[in-house]
Amino acid sequence: MYNIYMNSRFNKQIQDLREKYYKSSVGKESLIKLIDETEITEQVYNSNAIENSTLTLEETEKILLQIDLDRYVNEREIFETKNLARVVGYIETKAKGKELDFDVILFIHKMLISNIRDDIAGRFRESGEYVKVGNHIASAPEEIEEQLQDIIIEYNSSSSSIVGRIAKFHLSFENIHPFVGGNGLIGRVLNNYLLIREGYVPINIMFNDRLEYYNAFKEFDETKKTEIMEEIVARAVTNSYHKRLAYLEGNKIVTLREYATISKQSHANLINKAKRQTIEAFFEKGKWKIGV
Repeated sequence: MYNIYMNSRFNKQIQDLREKYYKSSVGKESLIKLIDETEITEQVYNSNAIENSTLTLEETEKILLQIDLDRYVNEREIFETKNLARVVGYIETKAKGKELDFDVILFIHKMLISNIRDDIAGRFRESGEYVKVGNHIASAPEEIEEQLQDIIIEYNSSSSSIVGRIAKFHLSFENIHPFVGGNGLIGRVLNNYLLIREGYVPINIMFNDRLEYYNAFKEFDETKKTEIMEEIVARAVTNSYHKRLAYLEGNKIVTLREYATISKQSHANLINKAKRQTIEAFFEKGKWKIGV
């Protein structure tokens, strides 16, 4: 369970990593851009997979590189992949220039849903359009704008850590479910919009962590607590910094299995530490890696 001690540890770790990242990134803008570009495929794959996409990471990469797939994939999944990639690239350059508001949210949603469901793209749910979230009905259409405004104000005015604010905003946004479709995808995009805007690195919530991710919404729905989501966000942020620092510092990147041999440590023990983010490991293309 994500307790006060873990909260304090992660907050200090994140601030230390953030400072280290700023120092290491000086004069390396082109490398940072390259890291961001190569990460787009993984962000798209994981976010779509959480929404039950059938595409593999390799297939996602092929679609974005315009390479033919070895099997038939329906047009919707292709548009979902290309649209989300466009959005991820868009927010990386635009987030710092504009505060999050309804115009931004609606514009991003239109980019996400275009050519998939143009009738609902770029607009909130309207009268009579109700959707289910978990085991309950989401906010009534007439309440959406007021509730969204409230959570934006709460995010901007809260004195909580960045992890606490992102976790609460994400849980609240998904609880409102302001759109007929695409709520999960846009919710995870908005996490990164807010992180980038505040000078943090974007995160990638992994498909492998989906059960814990679902439990975070269940916890919030039943108790209004945010502890599980805070831990997910915190680990995702440290993971993202560990990856970038490994490349920026010019380290040799090896898998944890290779590192276990080099360091004469138990591979299983290293994996456990990596998942808890107590070592400087990061998850990339389906494998745990570390810079040495």
